[in-house]
Amino acid sequence: MTSPLSIAPPHAPKKPLTTVHHGITLTDDYGWLRAAKWQEVMRDPAVLDADIRRHLEAENAYTDAALGDTAELQARLFEEMKGRIKQDDSSVPSPDGPWCYSSSYITGGQYPRLVRMPRDGGPENILLDGNAEAAGKDYWQLGAATHSPDHRLLAYAVDDKGSELYTLRIRDMATGKDLVDEIPDTRSAVWAANSQTLFYVRMDENHRPLTVWRHALGTAVADDVLVYEEHDKGFYVGIGKTQSARFILIDVHDHQTNEAYLIDAEAPLTEPRLITPRRFGHEYGVEHHCGAAADLLVITTNSGGAEDFRIVTAPVTDPGERNWTELIPHKPGRLILEAVAFKDHLVRLEREDSLPRIVIRAWATGEEHAIGFDEDAYSLGMSSGYEFDTTTLRFNYSSMTTPSETYDYEMLTRQRTLRKRQEVPSGHDASAYVTRRVLAPAKDGELIPVSLLYRRDTPLDGSAPLFLYGYGSYGISIPASFSTTRLSLVDRGFIFAIAHIRGGKDKGYRWYTGGKKETKLNTFTDFIAAGEYLVAQGLTRRGRIVANGGSAGGMLMGVIANMAPDLFLGIIADVPFVDVLNTMLDASLPLTPPEWPEWGDPITSKSEFELIRSYSPYENVAPKAYPHIFAYGGLTDPRVTYWEPAKWVARLRELNTSDKLVLLKINMAGGHGGASGRFEQLHEIALDYAFALKIADKASV
Repeated sequence: MTSPLSIAPPHAPKKPLTTVHHGITLTDDYGWLRAAKWQEVMRDPAVLDADIRRHLEAENAYTDAALGDTAELQARLFEEMKGRIKQDDSSVPSPDGPWCYSSSYITGGQYPRLVRMPRDGGPENILLDGNAEAAGKDYWQLGAATHSPDHRLLAYAVDDKGSELYTLRIRDMATGKDLVDEIPDTRSAVWAANSQTLFYVRMDENHRPLTVWRHALGTAVADDVLVYEEHDKGFYVGIGKTQSARFILIDVHDHQTNEAYLIDAEAPLTEPRLITPRRFGHEYGVEHHCGAAADLLVITTNSGGAEDFRIVTAPVTDPGERNWTELIPHKPGRLILEAVAFKDHLVRLEREDSLPRIVIRAWATGEEHAIGFDEDAYSLGMSSGYEFDTTTLRFNYSSMTTPSETYDYEMLTRQRTLRKRQEVPSGHDASAYVTRRVLAPAKDGELIPVSLLYRRDTPLDGSAPLFLYGYGSYGISIPASFSTTRLSLVDRGFIFAIAHIRGGKDKGYRWYTGGKKETKLNTFTDFIAAGEYLVAQGLTRRGRIVANGGSAGGMLMGVIANMAPDLFLGIIADVPFVDVLNTMLDASLPLTPPEWPEWGDPITSKSEFELIRSYSPYENVAPKAYPHIFAYGGLTDPRVTYWEPAKWVARLRELNTSDKLVLLKINMAGGHGGASGRFEQLHEIALDYAFALKIADKASV
């Protein structure tokens, strides 16, 4: 497994960079791996400094050599996973007026096609063919795509570098030709009701979405009108629309505070109108309900001590908080995740005791009923579609054993119609697998939900290797949903587990606040406690666990490598946020100011500096026996910059006292999401899984 390789591991020279913060001196031996002109690299990777490029390419060559004996296994895994994908797949068409819109794939195609067909029947029209658009490009990613209210035009955004700097174009759907309008560095766009005006968010030179602009079709981008500008670099701007299509919404937010503005979609030249001003810790979302006897805003808010949110209404003409009327009261432990207002119904997605459900409320009577399921652990999501005056709700259900199912639910009759069941072409026998949920005790007595998947014939005597996934940040909950790729591990004897640790919202909003800033250590100790519990239950052995997490979950991987290295056989850290302290000290980076509410501001606060320093993976690498480690990054990643995993691996290789593998792979043509094509992504997953199987001595299975 660790036989001598044909090449030596890369050696990153030390070039100490010294800084002083709060009277404390920091020395970063590998800070030179950070590109001085990183903004230019995001737009043109060719300008990367030659010394840095040579080092990253050497790391890639070493990883290729170290995992060279898994090449055949990677190929088998890729073909397996590809065989579980229905290649000529399509989404269930979503109706909007005279048309139904959907996306589809063709056999062999890497990228989606956007299509529509007449609602009353007729041939399919291809609006955009991603395969044709991506031809000849190393990277191609379709971002937001939205059709105009008059169904004549398609606004679509494309990123061809992985840097999340999208270019917005407008296509005439009748001719298939793009208009001259082309808007660079965008993030999202919304049509006004006249189908001639677009509102969009523009990224600044530091990759931050801070402004909203108005564009009139056929005019120069230089003449676009600034509609909103955010001056606090700690807040980002987003744009959307109410389900009624009456209002365009501007949302200004960090991770715990926001405010929203309305623009009448039928009067796009009017100034944005503030609903209620931001105040620290107040979060709210806005919908619109209009009918014969109502013209109200529907606001989901955590005001008034409603930690898990409540729903209020407010008059459109004067929506300030003094006019809020409670509609759905706060219930501790029942987290309201989303609310959508239709003409006759209000629908909300909520989670209680870590399980989701959909609740439907009739506007006329106030009567409510819920859509629920009986499995121990499952995933549930709803799609609001395009229409407001409808009694049909679409939702998706899956579990770790049940492929995704798409239903249309008639809200009046309570009848559900299965519109699509995810097809697994190579076959899938759900009865051959077991999914269940266990509760692992944390250090402080909290119970951590852990979702499990394994084959029914897997021995539960401690001999099986266990793949433990975790995230635990930003309030993001990891659903116990179906995945065709993880079956390749489970079919080879792995038990797959998801630890729903603090920092997510799996058990309400308190589960999030219990794992951020000063309580952040709970995220790490919860993950370790989950692993130790599964060992204590005899499902696996200590040192037989392969841990995995990406982005902020990659930070989790870096911390648990330092805190409990002997618990794990290996750690796979995808685009890992492991240089937390240096990143949070660098206010020029895209995500740093908005991240301070999540992690703390080490620039202005000594205590928060010391808190982050106490766990930041890069700072806390020490001489000890680390497990096998595989880190993966993307050169044009604006969220977790490539130098974070590069620096971390350099320090690990310097201080590690074990003979275990320490590997780094940098996608030189991709960003935070890795490769862009649906099959190319499978190669990356196959590489991760081949690493896990290799170190678990399962590579021959």
